[in-house]
Amino acid sequence: MTNRYEEQDGVGVHDGLQRLWTPHRLSYVRGEGKAVGDEPEGCPFCRVIGLGDAEGLILARGELVFAVLNLYPYNPGHLMVLPYRHVPDYTDLTAAETAEFAAFTQQAMRVIRHTAGPHGFNIGMNQGVVAGAGIAAHLHQHVVPRWGGDANFMPVIGQTKVLPQLLGETRELLADAWTANQPPH
Repeated sequence: MTNRYEEQDGVGVHDGLQRLWTPHRLSYVRGEGKAVGDEPEGCPFCRVIGLGDAEGLILARGELVFAVLNLYPYNPGHLMVLPYRHVPDYTDLTAAETAEFAAFTQQAMRVIRHTAGPHGFNIGMNQGVVAGAGIAAHLHQHVVPRWGGDANFMPVIGQTKVLPQLLGETRELLADAWTANQPPH
C-alpha cells in the first residue's frame, strides 16, 4: 500500500509523523488583526469592546475594565484583563482602574479554579514591544491556567499547543461561572 505522500509527486516523503493541523494560527503568525500604530482605531482590543460578548469572546464587563479570552491561547482558559481605555502602560491606569483591574484578575483566578481546577497560574503583562507585547498600545494582563505536565512535547518539539475545547465553549463556561462566583463584598 502506498502512502498518500508518495502518491503525490513533489509533496514530500513519508516520515511516519502524524500531523496536527492548526490553520487558525496562521493569521497570528502573519500578524493579521494586530494593532496598526498606537491609535484606538487600529486596535483589536478596542474593536472587541463594541462586539457582543459571545462574538468578541468577552467573559465579563466591569465599569472600567473587561475580561476576554485570548484568541491565541497558551492553555485552555487563557484570558486577558484589559482597561476599556486605550493606554499602553500599567502606570497610565487611574487608581480606580487599577483597583478594578486587580479585582478582575482575582475573579478570573477564582472562576478558572472553579471550572477547570488548574494547579497554578501564570499572570503577567509585557510592557512594550521589546518586552514581548504583541499589542503594546493597549495594556493587557494575561491570566494563564497551568496544570502539571501541560508543557509536554507538543509545544517544545512540535511548536503546537493542543487545546481540547473550542473558544466559544470555553467563553460560555467561564462567563457563566464569572456571574455565579461573585466574590463577597
